[in-house]
Amino acid sequence: MAELDAFVLGVDLDGVCAEHTLGFRAIVADRLGVDESSLPLERGWDFAEWGFGPGEFEDHHRYAVVEKRMFRTLAVIDDAAEVLWRLSDAGVWIRIITHRLYVNWGHQTAVTDTVEWLDAAHIPYRDLCFLGAKPQVEADLYIDDSPGNVSALRRAGNEVIVFDQPYNRTMDGPRASTWAQIEEIVLDRVAAWSGIHGVQPTLPGVTAGDRLFGRRPTDAR
Repeated sequence: MAELDAFVLGVDLDGVCAEHTLGFRAIVADRLGVDESSLPLERGWDFAEWGFGPGEFEDHHRYAVVEKRMFRTLAVIDDAAEVLWRLSDAGVWIRIITHRLYVNWGHQTAVTDTVEWLDAAHIPYRDLCFLGAKPQVEADLYIDDSPGNVSALRRAGNEVIVFDQPYNRTMDGPRASTWAQIEEIVLDRVAAWSGIHGVQPTLPGVTAGDRLFGRRPTDAR
């Protein structure tokens, strides 16, 4: 159980809020001079379907993050911002947990571009954590797409919603393929949690109508 007197939702970014595969594919295809269709979206976690040799994924990903600033330009997965705002307004503490510091010598770029992307995407959050060992960060419920992260979190006794991707379809549920489905699951868990703790109508320190980035998602369109 998280230490805060609020329901804490741990949210992954790549493959959950951000269209990582689409963005990475466009950069790799351009770099290799090949058609994007030659790099299938239905891919495994190790990108074996893209024909990478030893060390090539790491090289391409470093290029995408550091040279092409991929983390600043990824598309937002449909309804992610809108649902997270509704959950935030309902009193859910949004904790972003992402493992983006795996590119050597690119940490400053990754952090800066992640914060800028969250702002531009109008995604609300109260905490932003960069780390790979996600069980070390406490939350009442997690959303993740990585088979490794899901397994590690569950071994530590956590409940995880699997955000549906081709590389995690052997994982047990709960599973969601849209943010509308995530919202339904989270609100169900919050309702059960609030029977003991109570849920605040807005986040602590946030007045009615206030927003972390100064506007509602609908105002950004």
